[in-house]
Amino acid sequence: MRLVVIAIGRLKQGPERELADRYRGRFDDIGRKLGFRGFDVHEIPESRARDAKQRIREEAAAILALAPEGAVLVALDEKGKNIDSAAFADHLGRWRDESVTSTVFAVGGADGLSPELRRKARLSVAFGAATWPHQIVRVMLLEQIYRAATILAGHPYHRG
Repeated sequence: MRLVVIAIGRLKQGPERELADRYRGRFDDIGRKLGFRGFDVHEIPESRARDAKQRIREEAAAILALAPEGAVLVALDEKGKNIDSAAFADHLGRWRDESVTSTVFAVGGADGLSPELRRKARLSVAFGAATWPHQIVRVMLLEQIYRAATILAGHPYHRG
């Protein structure tokens, strides 16, 4: 299964980019051994529309245009479910074992995700009740993807 992160906005050089690259690299090392075929990250420029609803619609269209046909869609959304790392790993492992070709993680911009995109998501995940900057959510997502791989591999990184 290929993992695809599609995120609105660009991570600039700095600590967030360094952490994101570190977790992605760590996943690459362990992911192949677990049957994951790749890990892509696509950055989409934020919409410049004046109206927030229009920005959300444009960004959702851009996310969906990059999502591979038949992919499982996971929305990172403040209204999503709070799941622990083991449950997150269970989802990834199950989809991999079901021969899902791709799983797409959608990270919205400052205005969030469109209702349409949320409806299309098989899973909607929140990282707690707090509102997080979308750049930080991306780093947290990449860490959780790496952590999920370590859980699936029985690696001691996750001691939960």
